[in-house]
Amino acid sequence: MEYTNNTGNKQNIVLNADESLTGINDSLRLIQKKDGLTFGTDALLLAAFIRPQRFSSAADLGSGTGVISLLCARRGKFAKINAVELQPDYADIISRNARLNNLEDVIIPVCDDVRNLSKTMTVDAAFSNPPYLKDNSGKPNENTGRNLARREINGDIGDFCASAATILKYGGLFYVVYRPDRMIDLLCSLRANNLEPKRLVMVYPDISSDPCLILAEAKKGANPSLITPRPLFLNIHGETSAEARHIYKTGDWFN
Repeated sequence: MEYTNNTGNKQNIVLNADESLTGINDSLRLIQKKDGLTFGTDALLLAAFIRPQRFSSAADLGSGTGVISLLCARRGKFAKINAVELQPDYADIISRNARLNNLEDVIIPVCDDVRNLSKTMTVDAAFSNPPYLKDNSGKPNENTGRNLARREINGDIGDFCASAATILKYGGLFYVVYRPDRMIDLLCSLRANNLEPKRLVMVYPDISSDPCLILAEAKKGANPSLITPRPLFLNIHGETSAEARHIYKTGDWFN
């Protein structure tokens, strides 16, 4: 397949039989697994929630296809992003997605287990869309890659927080999107790893439903002081909310 990128150069895109090519926000092209986890609202919201640190380095823990790294890189939020992914086939997709979108100078694929990361990788910020489900929760998915992405098979939320704490500089920020029913697990894991929760936003599908996601920002070595900005309602009376439209259009958080 031949594709003309944003610079006007033509590239040959190699897709495996189990992969597809999708256009997403910010004129990005995303290679995904057809039967794997696909780009969704949680990744888009987390990328918008992350504060820009334009001359700093970051790590994407459990990067998957690298979509959050791609969104942050396109917006110029970091100078370098280490996209850490355990599964070799997904690490390869990250590499190809970075090249496809001319972001290979910003995004560095790292094929490794987040639990193996050491202080040799030091970053100013880290972010993650970690597995939401406990290993023994519900019926496992038959697709191995999707199962690993959804379930705490290769590390739980405590492991992801510990990894972030290991590689973050003192005062560094960790961003995570998670499920509301596991908020206590997240907050306890953050504080246990010297990552003090500083900002917490609840996300609701609409004004009559329970929250569907939480977005958290924590700071390494900070004193206790949590702010809870107004929640994000994705839809109001059947229409996309103004705040959600702003995020979808700009890739930045609403004020």
